[in-house]
Amino acid sequence: MLTGRFWLLAMVLNVFAVLNAVVVKAQSGEAGINEATNQVAGYFDAGCNLVYAICAVVGLIGAVKVFNKWNAGEPDTNKVAAAWFGSCVFAVIVATVLKSFFGV
Repeated sequence: MLTGRFWLLAMVLNVFAVLNAVVVKAQSGEAGINEATNQVAGYFDAGCNLVYAICAVVGLIGAVKVFNKWNAGEPDTNKVAAAWFGSCVFAVIVATVLKSFFGV
């Protein structure tokens, strides 16, 4: 019975030693956070330009759909036009506000 307790105590002490070594070697992570911030700031302009390009494509698709509805004489053309136009304007405004909010 004594050897079982001895092994249990030895295992607990080994686990404690390993965890202690991990805690001692851990860093604050400030350098990693700063590096991630720099990388995100570097890609932010490209991401905003991508959002603008997607808005342009979605706007063209919406214009074609609204034009087809208008030519077909469908009664809900104004609602569809407002939805497509509103979605494009919203996306452009969000990209612009995020750009100014993060100071990029």
